[in-house]
Amino acid sequence: MNRAMGNALLAALCLGSSLSVWAASDEQALIARGGYIARAGDCVACHTAKGGQAFSGGLPLGTPIGTVYSTNITPDPTTGIGGYSFQQFDDAVRKGIRQDGATLYPAMPYPSYAKVTEDDMNALYAYFTKGVPAVNQPNKDSDIPWPLSMRFPLASWRWLFAPAPVQGSAATQADPVISRGAYLVEGLGHCGSCHTPRALTLQEKALSNQNDSLFLSGGAPIEGWVPKDLRGSRVTGLGRWQEQDIVEFLKTGRNDHTAAFGGMSEVVGHSMQYMSDQDLTAIARYLKSLTPKQPDQAFATEDDGSTARKLHNLQLDTLGARLYADNCMACHRSTGNGYPKTFPGLAQNSVLNDPAPDSVIQIILTGNTVQTTHTAPTAYSMPAFGWRLGDDEVAAVATFIRQAWGNSGTHVSADEVTQIRKTLSADDQRGQGMSVHAGAVEARFDR
Repeated sequence: MNRAMGNALLAALCLGSSLSVWAASDEQALIARGGYIARAGDCVACHTAKGGQAFSGGLPLGTPIGTVYSTNITPDPTTGIGGYSFQQFDDAVRKGIRQDGATLYPAMPYPSYAKVTEDDMNALYAYFTKGVPAVNQPNKDSDIPWPLSMRFPLASWRWLFAPAPVQGSAATQADPVISRGAYLVEGLGHCGSCHTPRALTLQEKALSNQNDSLFLSGGAPIEGWVPKDLRGSRVTGLGRWQEQDIVEFLKTGRNDHTAAFGGMSEVVGHSMQYMSDQDLTAIARYLKSLTPKQPDQAFATEDDGSTARKLHNLQLDTLGARLYADNCMACHRSTGNGYPKTFPGLAQNSVLNDPAPDSVIQIILTGNTVQTTHTAPTAYSMPAFGWRLGDDEVAAVATFIRQAWGNSGTHVSADEVTQIRKTLSADDQRGQGMSVHAGAVEARFDR
């Protein structure tokens, strides 16, 4: 071999090696982007059972017709999605069609995921087939009784209520930041799955804000927690929050107005705290663009300070006021303002002004520990009062805080407390059953 041929061969080998490195680098970048998209979609929350391995399924999901169990979406070839082509994966996520052609239960939010772009779907497929450890764990059959368990009627539901997957760009707004926020909220984040009311046929009454103010106007209780109004009402929604308040809440699980509880704690822990500041800002700006569902109502009264003066002077003329002074005032204060980012304020708090008192009742019964995040690592706790307060006492203090400091909440009855208490275990009512599992999930997610 002459020198020229040798140099050519060496150059070809070097070029091939470089192309191989570039290809591997591109693949790793695609997998990393898919991991970020999986975070934005909070896939781990539903596809990981408590105590189970990440994405291996088995989490029970309650529906009005029975319980379904999330599926194994690791790349295991026999029990997971290791045998899925991209098209089959895309059909499942964006169309709700299983590998065998049957329709998925809409517990899988494919009507929202229909807004995810094909580019993002390619990244998501790369992540779940090459970036996630395979786990051999068989899927569980649903507990839905026959004939409701038959799959073929679901195809009609899908045809009636699920939109076709988007084609091309996800841009929907003139402002690119708001457009990005709409994409994350309406699509990947599937926020409407919880925060939008549903019809009797179980579909969300709106899948976007276009010409429909029902979108994100608040959903039905889920496991005793009420998904709140995310629109612009100053009383029940985000009207009193600034853009930065929303960013801070999503990043840390707390802000000067409130702290995350219930399912939202896990959304912050699994998903939102890992998103970029640019994406969180886009979400916040989009949410702030939403007008109230109806012309915004006013608070019952403007807070004139009378409640705070009476509490400060221990002029306790109702059972609810006495219970508040004895059990709550040390942290939430006589003013109802709490301590910013530590103990939430109750005065003009949108959760307390929600028409449904379920969240307020449950948090009194079970307590709450604020989710820890990378940027807010301290976990503040509210004790559970379910073990020491009777139903009439819980109703009295719930009514008091829903009507004090100008709040507009309705009266809470002992019967409402009784109904919620029946759904809780003894451990829940001692604050031992409500721990947040996000930390354990994250250790498996990131390995």
